[in-house]
Formats: sequence, C-alpha cells, structure tokens
Amino acid sequence: MLDLKFQPANTVKTSFLIISDTHSARLFPSNDSEHAYRSPFPPADVLLHAGDLTNLGYINEYEAIFTMLAAAEAELKIVIAGNHDISLDLEYYELTGKRRFHRNMSEDLDVVRNIWTGEEAKKAGIVYLEEGIRTFTLRNEARFTIYTSPYQPEFCDWAFPYERDEDRFNPASANNPIPSWPAIDILLTHGPPVGILDMTSRGKKVGCEHLLRAVKRCRPRLHCFGHIHEGWGAKRINWVEETSAELPVEGQKVLNDRCVRADVSEGSGKPLRFGDETLFVNAAIMDVRNKPVNAPWRVDLDLPVMAGE
Repeated sequence: MLDLKFQPANTVKTSFLIISDTHSARLFPSNDSEHAYRSPFPPADVLLHAGDLTNLGYINEYEAIFTMLAAAEAELKIVIAGNHDISLDLEYYELTGKRRFHRNMSEDLDVVRNIWTGEEAKKAGIVYLEEGIRTFTLRNEARFTIYTSPYQPEFCDWAFPYERDEDRFNPASANNPIPSWPAIDILLTHGPPVGILDMTSRGKKVGCEHLLRAVKRCRPRLHCFGHIHEGWGAKRINWVEETSAELPVEGQKVLNDRCVRADVSEGSGKPLRFGDETLFVNAAIMDVRNKPVNAPWRVDLDLPVMAGE
C-alpha cells in the first residue's frame, strides 16, 4: 500500500531539457526559424538524453554529439545509450555489432567509453549512466534520484536487447529492479512502457509490458524515453483517478522557444503531485522518416530540498 501522504516539506523548481534519438543530427543554425531543434539549446538545470546518440556507434558520431551537448547551458547532463549506440554495448559489439556494422573499420571501445566518462566529459558536466540508480544534488539544492536503463525489447538485432518475455525491471526476476515509490524521482529509459507514447506508424503498441508494471509501482515524477520516433509527445497520467491527458503543443510558440515547455511546478497552477501522477515524455528528435524535426521538451517541476545538506 502506497503512503501517498509522503511529500517533502521543502521543494525547489528545477528545469529539465529532454532529448532522445538524435542519431548524430547536429542542431540547425540559430537563424533557422523552421526548426525548434536549433542552436543553442534552451538553458536548463539538467539535460537528459534518452539514447540513440548516433546512427551506428562510430567514434566521429559520438564526438559530434559530445561537442553539441558540452556546449549546452546546463549544470548536469545525463546521457544513456540506445540500440543504435552499438559500440557502447560491449558484449553485443563483440558478438554481433562489429561483424554486422563495422566489418571494415571496428572502433576502439576504450576510446568510445572515454568520450563519455573521461576528464573532458566531467568538465562539461556530462554523466554517462548505465542501468541502475544514482542520486544527484544540484546547485539550487534540489536532490533527485534517477533510475536509468538503455535496454529495450529485442529490436531487429540491435544493441541493448532483451526478449519480450524477460522482466528486467521488477524484483522477482531483475538484477537491477526499479524500486517502488517513493524511491525514484525520474526514470530515464531508452524504450517506452507499453501503451504510453509507443504507437508506431502502423498502429502497433511496441513498448514493454514489464516496464509498465514497474512504472506503476514506482510512480516517478517524470519518465523520459524515446526509441519510437512517431511516439513523440508528452502525457500526464493520474494513477489514483486512472486518467491521462496528452500535453498540448503550440506550433509557433515551440519554434520561438526552441522547445515545448511543460510547467508542472507549484507556480503553474496545476502542480504534479508525487505519488499520484507521472509526466511521461517521448523526446525523440527524429521523426518516423529519420528527419530531426521534433522539438526538445523542457519540463519544470518541483524537487525536494534536503534539509541540512
């Protein structure tokens, strides 16, 4: 039974810029008024990238995206991999990826990893995370705990796969299960839960049913993902009332702001209630035709301030 009376006494409004599935696409020039995905990124406290940094996991692709993220105005930039980032999945790369995609030019996996975990990444505020849990404290004294996972149900023999009947996320069978509420503030996964912003252009829901069960237990404030390009958007789900609503998108305002803005903080008039609600964001920058036409999302929400820290 969830103790839905749990609410921190002190919170602080914190902004998140969310992107996914950039697939090596550079930002359009600042004077390109037809694309929201243009330079510079809107400033935020935290930038989240939900994977598919690249098309095929080449070093020059990682370097290009690294340069773009390093220039972003954000204190903390959290990055996970996706199924196209084949050289970040070491086991997959050695067994399948190198032979299938890099037969004529295999990549140095130490160099790849150093791009995201070396000194330059630290200087840029970039933190590369694998599957698991981390807690961060920001300069505004906000503290949040995040669960991250690059894995998704097996997809055309790409990286970070698991079989659909495998449960990676719930305690009975998972090595790194998602904890129950109120342990996690933010979920960052490459793939979506089934039935939430996961509809393909053929009308098929391809998210993970086990991830959905875990999310229902976890009830994070925010769950970010990508993978299904045509699922781009945001949905606010109320677990108690069993209702959901997709967030509206105002075309010209999005172009002007270089992002879709979603304010669910106390000052918005409709604050998100932790434990009752979750905001889901599919932040895939690429559309179904692999064109970088989707906008980043910027979400403002309240995070707890830890007393005496």
